[in-house]
Amino acid sequence: MTTTAAASAGAIRELDRLMAQMTGDEKHGPAATSTLDALWVLYDRVLRVSPATAEAPDRDRFLLSKGHGPMAYYAVLAAKGFFPEEWLPGFGSYDSPLGHHPDATLVPGAEIGSGSLGHGLPLAVGAVHGLRAQGLTGPRVWVLIGDAELDEGSNHEALAYAGPAGLEQLHTLVIDNVSATHGWPGGIASRFEAAGWSAETVDGRDHEALYAAFSAPHPGRPRAVVARVEPKDA
Repeated sequence: MTTTAAASAGAIRELDRLMAQMTGDEKHGPAATSTLDALWVLYDRVLRVSPATAEAPDRDRFLLSKGHGPMAYYAVLAAKGFFPEEWLPGFGSYDSPLGHHPDATLVPGAEIGSGSLGHGLPLAVGAVHGLRAQGLTGPRVWVLIGDAELDEGSNHEALAYAGPAGLEQLHTLVIDNVSATHGWPGGIASRFEAAGWSAETVDGRDHEALYAAFSAPHPGRPRAVVARVEPKDA
């Protein structure tokens, strides 16, 4: 095992430990575990944001659209020091800031409140325009959506707009656990490519493949990375 692979395996074991602290009546376990590897690679190696820069104007923005089942997201934020590990056992309780859907007013590091499907990608498009209006062309906007969210018309409109608009700062990570109802001829990546995006499909458990896809150049176009994981009912 290479040094990088060993480090990744160790990180996932630590995240599993953190996730195990979150118990209770959580109905979206597969929604959480499907995102774990991709979230870790983003926060560990790609996103230019930290607890110290969480309010900095030039930070990267990460929007969790797939907000139902946020346990992996909370584990990653805790591992990176955005809030104390001691918050995790209270997950979902009445007085905990860590709800079954993230609340941006309560969770340090969260950019949006989410959980209702179909809102994250349109919000990310708006975030890019907001940054441009402020003359901020360096920060990148990342949004994580589930494949089932692509059934929503709001996402179709956003991806159809972003390509021709040349929103190079926009990056979409699609977690594909084969839960979409409608699908797309040729696969999810082809849907983005048809709208003028740079797009790639990778193994959603392969950290090196994820990193390479996340960091690939895409001048003048938004970027979509489709991370395939095991089906949610597998």
